[in-house]
Amino acid sequence: MGGMSLTHWLIVLVIVVLVFGTKRLTSGARDLGDAVREFKKGVRGDDEAQRLRDERRNDDVDTRSRDTSDTDRDRR
Repeated sequence: MGGMSLTHWLIVLVIVVLVFGTKRLTSGARDLGDAVREFKKGVRGDDEAQRLRDERRNDDVDTRSRDTSDTDRDRR
């Protein structure tokens, strides 16, 4: 009595499509996706800060690999 079955949800979906139309629903879903994407960017930080962190991380890896190759050369 309190739960809604699959047929109830299908009827609701058909009514929503008839009222709003597929074009509006598609643009609304696209807008919602863009908003979620922007929110995720904001949580992670801006792209420039992410790029700088990646560059620093890559520089650290390069420095470490050079240090180990120098150590290996000194051992020979």
